[in-house]
Amino acid sequence: MKINIATHLKRSVTRRDVLAASGGLTAALLLARHGSTQAQQQAAFPKTIRWSQIGEGKTEPATVIRYGIGDLDVARRLGGATIDWKPGFQASLPVIEAISANAVDFSFVTSTALIYAIGANVPLVPLVSYPLPHNEVDILVHADSPIQSAADLKGKKVADHRGTTGTYSLVRYLKTANLTLRDVDYVNLSAPDAEAAFANRRVDAWISWQPMIELARRRHKARALPNVKTYDYAFYVGSEKFVKSYPQAAAALTLLVRDAQRYIEAHPEQAVEKFARLGGFGSDILERQVYLEVLKAHRSSYSGAENLNLVDQPTKQNVQELADSFHALGIYPERVNVLDRLNDNRFDSIRAVVAAELKTHP
Repeated sequence: MKINIATHLKRSVTRRDVLAASGGLTAALLLARHGSTQAQQQAAFPKTIRWSQIGEGKTEPATVIRYGIGDLDVARRLGGATIDWKPGFQASLPVIEAISANAVDFSFVTSTALIYAIGANVPLVPLVSYPLPHNEVDILVHADSPIQSAADLKGKKVADHRGTTGTYSLVRYLKTANLTLRDVDYVNLSAPDAEAAFANRRVDAWISWQPMIELARRRHKARALPNVKTYDYAFYVGSEKFVKSYPQAAAALTLLVRDAQRYIEAHPEQAVEKFARLGGFGSDILERQVYLEVLKAHRSSYSGAENLNLVDQPTKQNVQELADSFHALGIYPERVNVLDRLNDNRFDSIRAVVAAELKTHP
């Protein structure tokens, strides 16, 4: 089946709305085809790598790499390749469109966006993945609300950005009370509009992710419902053309992401201070404080990037279940066969190079 990405752009995915065999031998064979060190680097790395960033990209692993934070020696590790940064994407789905248009080589996406890409036959390759933190999302209710549990949401107005990580968490949360989306007065709103609706009491509850939702909780003196969990995954993906041409570059990029997140996790105060100097939090002192707390609690979307792995079978199966759930709810128009795409053996040699890089530098 094929999903028209543009048809779903307004109602779909944000940032929430876009990862071994004898790999060492494989990588060595790839490089052995070239006679000199210079030729090897020319074969392994392009001159320029186009990397998309969700938002302005001032509080994430890519920020560490882009602004030379953490002494990662990016130029050496990328064989002299330069990165053409593409910030300003307000959603994962526009990133998918950019990859489809051959305008982006490498990016972060969530599985909700990945499913759209698979359904639309976008030529991308998931390189590495990790589960999003189990407590990355929250459902807020007003401090004086009678709502205490999933069962109490029945018939209530619940804001969510349809087709995102929050949507699946809401589906699974309602299921604990034998409810579905059809049992609530579901309101599809982007995060800024949802916050405004919540602040003005036009909705009874709102689900979103960190650090935005924790910041909103404090701003509006709201409560978070208990036992809300995240079931989504994050991926770093490359365009098919890029990873086929430069598998070693794709592997080096994944390792850079991992090491950048490890720097953030090991030096949270220093990282947040540097992000603040870059304008990552504007003039909002509370935003900076909340981000630091979320970071230390390992609740951010990027927290799991310090332990990147190849996309394993449990991850594939869980993403298929997410896709099937969204299809049953009418969020995806037709069933998306995630397993076939993620198990495609055309990309085994690329996966082997990535696996070798991760194994060589644990």
